Amino acid sequence: MQLQAVDTVENISPEDFKKNYYTAMKPLVIKGMAKQWPGYNKWNWDYFIDIVGDKEVGVYNNIKSDAYTPINTADDYMKFGDYLKQVKQGPLGLRIFLFNIFQHAPQLVKDFTWPDAYAKGFVKGYPMLFVGGEGSITHMHFDIDMSHIFHTQFMGKKRVLLFPFEEQHKLYRKPWEVLSVADYTNYYDKFDYENFPATKLAKGYEVILEHGDTLFMPAGYWHHMEYIQSGFAMSLRAMQSSLGGKLNGVWNLFGMRSIDTLMKKTAPKWWYNRKRKKVYALADEALKKGG
Repeated sequence: MQLQAVDTVENISPEDFKKNYYTAMKPLVIKGMAKQWPGYNKWNWDYFIDIVGDKEVGVYNNIKSDAYTPINTADDYMKFGDYLKQVKQGPLGLRIFLFNIFQHAPQLVKDFTWPDAYAKGFVKGYPMLFVGGEGSITHMHFDIDMSHIFHTQFMGKKRVLLFPFEEQHKLYRKPWEVLSVADYTNYYDKFDYENFPATKLAKGYEVILEHGDTLFMPAGYWHHMEYIQSGFAMSLRAMQSSLGGKLNGVWNLFGMRSIDTLMKKTAPKWWYNRKRKKVYALADEALKKGG
């Protein structure tokens, strides 16, 4: 992997952001944005346990999904408060994602400000919470709706590996899915280049997010996340301004995913073998091009 650090600023003008990052489709960390929000100091484990601890949530372990697993299938269900109590106690390889806590506690929307000056098209009905215990992993993928993401970390630290969408074949993307065949766990210590050699050519970014950091992830960016410490983050999603970008997201959600789920149920082995062959053929092609 050919990695560079994500640009980091304390604050940035909307004009500079749009020119150098939004339009350029380049990630950025803004350290000062969330520090102005009431939630920056207010949100913590005990606060969430008190207000929404009785809600049931799906939890996900660190095992990569196999060829037959439908997208976003939870590994277990438990009370949100019980989960957070376990997170507080120490390392826990379980995480929660796409939890719309704001539906259960609408008063929380007063604790942050939508960054409308930086982007249009925010899906304001669906700010989402992501929670992980120390040691939990979000495996390499891109977001299926192809939205721009403003991802703000609260508490703890999280390591993030990022790649532009165009690097998909070097990352060994599964056809008809948003996931990679390769496992990027602890990539900074060891990665299986023997079986995934095209990944050596993949050009991307890495960063460690801390409390209050807001990461701008342009639409379609691949990302792999590892919780160095227990923490939670909120993602604000903004649809792409172009019609083509919006249509790509709609196709992924209602076309691609539906077809893949159907094939996994009706012809799982044939579908798996067909997709696996395609993965390596595309990666080999990228290797031959050398970049």
